[in-house]
Amino acid sequence: MRKITEIIVHCTDTTANPMIHVEDVDRWHKVRGFACIGYHYLITVDGNIEIGRSIELMGAHCLGHNANSIGICYVGGAGGDGMHVDTRTEAQKKSMRVLIDFLRGVYGNIPVHGHRYYNKIKDCPCFDADAEYND
Repeated sequence: MRKITEIIVHCTDTTANPMIHVEDVDRWHKVRGFACIGYHYLITVDGNIEIGRSIELMGAHCLGHNANSIGICYVGGAGGDGMHVDTRTEAQKKSMRVLIDFLRGVYGNIPVHGHRYYNKIKDCPCFDADAEYND
C-alpha cells in the first residue's frame, strides 16, 4: 500500500461541460501516453464523484509528487473565452469537501494543495485550494 501524505487538486482546464466524465479524461490521458487517467477521482459538473486511477496505484498528475499523493480533478476551470476561472458548481464544491473529508478520515489530516502550488506556470485548479481546504 502506498503511503499517502497529501491530496492535490486539479481542474480539467475545460468549460464546466456536463458531458465530461472519467472515461473522457482517461481517453485524453491515454492519447498523451499515460497508461490510464492520471487522477484518482474526477468530480463532474453535477457533483458526482467518479473513480479514476486505482488508489493503490501511483498517480500521474503532479510531477515529483505522484508517489505519495491522491489526485482529485474537477471538470471545469476555463471560461467560455478560454481564460482560467473558478467554474465549480455548488455541487462540485460540496462533493470536493465530502471527498477530502473522507480521505482525511482514512489517511489522517493530510494537507491539500492545488496543482499550482507545485507548478507555478499553471493556474490549476483556478482557485486557492490551499486556503479553502487547509482550515
